[in-house]
Amino acid sequence: MQMISTIGAGIGGIASAVRLARKGYQVRVFEQQGKPGGKLNELRVNGFRFDAGPSLFTLPQLVDELLAGSNTSALSYQKLELITRYFYPDGTILNAWAEPERFAEEVADKLNDKRTDVLRYLKESRELYELTANTFVYSPFPQLKNFFTLQSLKLAMNPKKLKAFETMHEVNCKFFTDFRTIQFFDRYATYNGSNPYLAPGTLTMIPHLEHNIGAYFPNAGMYAITTELVRIAEGLGVEFVYNAHVDKIDIRNGRVVGIKVNGSGVESSYVVNNTDIFTAYQTLLNEVPLTSRLAVQQPSSSALIFYFGVKGSHPQLDVHNILFTSDYFSEFKAMEQGLISDDPTVYIFITSKRIITDAPDGHENWFVMINVPPNTGQNWEELRLKAREAILAKVKRMVGIDLANLVVAEEYLDPLRIEHRTGSFRGSLYGISSNNRMAAFNRHPNRSKNVKGLYFVGGSVHPGGGIPLCLASAKIVDNYFKTL
Repeated sequence: MQMISTIGAGIGGIASAVRLARKGYQVRVFEQQGKPGGKLNELRVNGFRFDAGPSLFTLPQLVDELLAGSNTSALSYQKLELITRYFYPDGTILNAWAEPERFAEEVADKLNDKRTDVLRYLKESRELYELTANTFVYSPFPQLKNFFTLQSLKLAMNPKKLKAFETMHEVNCKFFTDFRTIQFFDRYATYNGSNPYLAPGTLTMIPHLEHNIGAYFPNAGMYAITTELVRIAEGLGVEFVYNAHVDKIDIRNGRVVGIKVNGSGVESSYVVNNTDIFTAYQTLLNEVPLTSRLAVQQPSSSALIFYFGVKGSHPQLDVHNILFTSDYFSEFKAMEQGLISDDPTVYIFITSKRIITDAPDGHENWFVMINVPPNTGQNWEELRLKAREAILAKVKRMVGIDLANLVVAEEYLDPLRIEHRTGSFRGSLYGISSNNRMAAFNRHPNRSKNVKGLYFVGGSVHPGGGIPLCLASAKIVDNYFKTL
């Protein structure tokens, strides 16, 4: 049996292990931490459970594919009727209903834009996704043959449909007149750590995933995706080795022959790398040069997350909530300068609204996040304390909840901790940003051009960051392997 060593038990590494084990390969997954998941993890503090990382579940069929054939899957999920509740500084509260017609009516009722314009926007979002997904998401890239498809020919005949030569913000301004509607749709750039004032309009396909396909909530929390896929993998014979520090990928005559783990050699026919691509070249592949094109790419944004155990029940908030800033442009401008805005947009995720065991009786578990720049040597303790004050003041001002005396448990995650725990370059969440029209072409491919038998999955390589794209990267790698 041919041996595959997978480096990293993030969602991409676990998914590729499941797929390759089903094809008859012997797979061992080496993870530096004491448990699986990478960024898709959980945290427990004083009786509170928090999903520690990704919080919104879209394209569940990519998980369903991995569960196929298992008659005992414990993973279940439900489609959200209300995706997110948005709070604006002027007091407007917008409910982002999943159903397009209902959402369009909500926008027309609460904001100064037309129902028909919202529906037209979502229709074009769907068309853009359907035109581009096979080429840019589900296929190896960049490969010339991928452009000789019906979808690619349609794009070639009408390149304006790709919206690559306008920024996301510019596209949104053409559809809507109310700055609040524009801000709502601009926010989707943050789904892959990008800036709507710089990222290409191609990213306007993202709302399609939520409003036309749907957003979902795993009934046992996001970390249940990790634990269930690990269970499936182990049932297929995959071995997970934790607290395993991979020192190097061994290469001989242009081909991988194994890896070194905690100083000892592990022979391997193939290696699947699920660590950050920049970190991999710096530490595991130091004899293989990183391409100059990738070396100059800007990392995506990072996050500052507070995990608050909060006293009381707060019905004005739903599972997913956004408290917008009054000046979105300045917020992104500050991040471009390595700073945090004095008035950041705040995201609040409360799983105990659905999973009552995630918090003690009479309490809620608040995952409170702001987007921040990647680590370039900032004083993160100072920035964290300042941001905490700004967040508490904002929640009191916009939602009417005074957290000062309600927080009974607390932890945090900043770019330094993200980098240390996951190996993510400078603590970025999504690898490279999409802040230029060529970003999709600049991501590292899923198969090495220089080293035979070496493959790459995860959010820092093609097709990008976030759960669905990490799962897509595993699917792409799987297609390179024949069934034994």
